[in-house]
Amino acid sequence: MVFDAEIDLPDEASTLKLGAAIAKFTGLVFLHGELGAGKTTLVRGYLQALGHRGPVKSPTYTLIEPYEIAGRRVLHLDIYRLGDPAELEYMGIRDDLREGNTLLVEWPERARGFLGQPDIEIDLEYADDGRRAHLSSAVPDTAKDLAKVMDCLPVQRR
Repeated sequence: MVFDAEIDLPDEASTLKLGAAIAKFTGLVFLHGELGAGKTTLVRGYLQALGHRGPVKSPTYTLIEPYEIAGRRVLHLDIYRLGDPAELEYMGIRDDLREGNTLLVEWPERARGFLGQPDIEIDLEYADDGRRAHLSSAVPDTAKDLAKVMDCLPVQRR
């Protein structure tokens, strides 16, 4: 099964709600979109749904922001400023992937071929006064569960 859907995000609250809706998922999540498209806002919704109450900032300069929350390790990566995908190797990202952590990766195209196939891929784009998100998953179990979760959101399936 492959999951492929679009959802309109007219405001920040709807982006937070989408982040919260996918918080049940672990693994590798790719977040695509222009600057200001809502990637970090979506991550904030994800983390808040797990119980995080502090600020969530984009790790643009630090590249990675770790969170230990709800018995899970969630790593928020912003690799926009990554000079070479090999830098991720020095940071131990492959180990983080193997250990069952969740990696929410902004700008994954900067690490082409290094991170592997994501469990969920989300493309955020500007649309009218808000945003639009395109969600996809080619992982059968994730796709099936993602379809169930999205049933509670105003999703337009393709």
